[in-house]
Amino acid sequence: MTRTEMKEKSKKQIKGHIAMFLLINIIVLALAMVAYIPVVGWIALLLFYPFITFSLVRIYWNFVTKGEEPAPSGLFKKDFGKMWGKAWVMDVLIGIFTLLWSILLIVPGIIKGISYSASPYILAENPEMSGLEAIRESKKKMYGHKADYFVLMLSFIGWMLLACLTLGILYIWLAPYMATAQAI
Repeated sequence: MTRTEMKEKSKKQIKGHIAMFLLINIIVLALAMVAYIPVVGWIALLLFYPFITFSLVRIYWNFVTKGEEPAPSGLFKKDFGKMWGKAWVMDVLIGIFTLLWSILLIVPGIIKGISYSASPYILAENPEMSGLEAIRESKKKMYGHKADYFVLMLSFIGWMLLACLTLGILYIWLAPYMATAQAI
C-alpha cells in the first residue's frame, strides 16, 4: 500500500468517528495532567502513562484491523493487569535503546526509534508476547520500511503547521487521521 493509499484509507475510516476519538484523546490528556501534581503525579505518570499510550494505540489498531468501534472503555480493558507490565517494559526499553543509539549521534537514534515504532501495534496484535519480543519483531518488520515510515510522518508536517495556526483546533481531526494512518 502506498503512502497516499494509506492516508486516503485513514481519512475514510475516521469519518463519523471524530467525536469519539476526541473524547478518548481528552481522557488521555486529562490523565496526563496528573503529572502536574508534584511527586505523586510524576510517579503515577511514570507507572501508568506507558500503558495509557499503549491502550490508545490498541484502540486505533483494533479500529483499523478489526473494525472495532472506538470507545473510551478501550483505554481500560479487562486485561489491564496483564498488559500493564508488558507495555511499561516495552516503553522503558524503547526509551533506553533509543537513548543509547542517540548518544552516538541524533540520526542513529531517529533510525532506531523508527525501527521500534511498530512495537505497540505488534504487542496489541500479539498480547502473549513480551515487550522485548514486540521490539524485536518491530525491528524485523520495519527492516526496509523505515524510510517509508519516515516519509509518511513527514507528509503530515503541513497539517501540523496548519493545526498550530488554528490554535490546535485542527488536531481534533488531525490526531485520529495520523494515528489511523500509522496503524494502517
